[in-house]
Amino acid sequence: MKTLLWVALPYACLAVFVVGHVWRWRHDQFGWTTHTSQLLENRLLRLGSPLFHLGALGVIGGHVMGLLIPASFTGWLGVSEHVYHLVAVTGGTVTGVMLVAGLALLIARRLVNGRIRRVTTTMDKVLYACLTAMVVLGMTATVSNLLGGGYDYRETIAVWFRGVFWFQPRTELMTSAPLVYQLHAIGGFLFLALWPFTRLVHVWSAPLAYLWRPYVVYRARRNPTPAPQPAPAVVRDADRPPASSSSRR
Repeated sequence: MKTLLWVALPYACLAVFVVGHVWRWRHDQFGWTTHTSQLLENRLLRLGSPLFHLGALGVIGGHVMGLLIPASFTGWLGVSEHVYHLVAVTGGTVTGVMLVAGLALLIARRLVNGRIRRVTTTMDKVLYACLTAMVVLGMTATVSNLLGGGYDYRETIAVWFRGVFWFQPRTELMTSAPLVYQLHAIGGFLFLALWPFTRLVHVWSAPLAYLWRPYVVYRARRNPTPAPQPAPAVVRDADRPPASSSSRR
C-alpha cells in the first residue's frame, strides 16, 4: 500500500498533469479560458477573485520554499530554524486567510446568484470541492503545527517530495508523517491530475496583471461618427451638353 500511495500515485498524477495539458491544448483551445462570469455578477467577483489569486500565489510560494529548498541551504544562508518557522507560520497564516476568504466569496456568488448557478458546470463544482478540501487540510496542518508541538516536515515530507522528482522517493518518510500531512500530500497530487481538465489551464496563458485584476473588462461598442458626405456637384448651364435637334423639336 505504501508503494501505491507514495510512489505509483504521484507518478501517475504527474503523467496525467502533463499529458492532459497537451491533450487539452490540441483538442480544446477554444475552452482554454477562464469562462468568466463577470457580466452576470461583478460585485463579489471584484473582491473575492483578487483575494483568492493573491492568497493562492502566497500559498504556492510557501510550498515551494518549504518543499523544494532544503533546510541545509537556508542554514547555509544564516537563517535559523526559529526564524524560518516564524516566517513560514506568519506568511502561511496571512496568505491562507486570504485564500479562504477569496474562495468563500467565489463559492458564495455561485450559490446565491441564480444566473451564475445555472452556468456552473459539473467540472466547476468538482474543482471548487477539491479546492475546499485542499484548503481545509492545509489550514488544519498549519493550525496544528502552530498550536501543537510542531512537526518538522522539511526533514521528512520535503525530502520525500524532492525524491519523487529524482526518482528516489523514500516511502518510509511519508508513512511516519501525521495523517493530515499524508492526506494533504495525496490531495495535492490528485489536484494536479484534475488541473488540465478545469478552467485552471488559463493560468499558463494569463498575464501577470491578472493577479490584481482577474476579470475581463467589457466596454460597450460606440457607434462611430458617420463620415461627412461630399456636397452634390452643381452643374452650370455652360457645362451642360448642347441639346440634340430632335429634342429641340
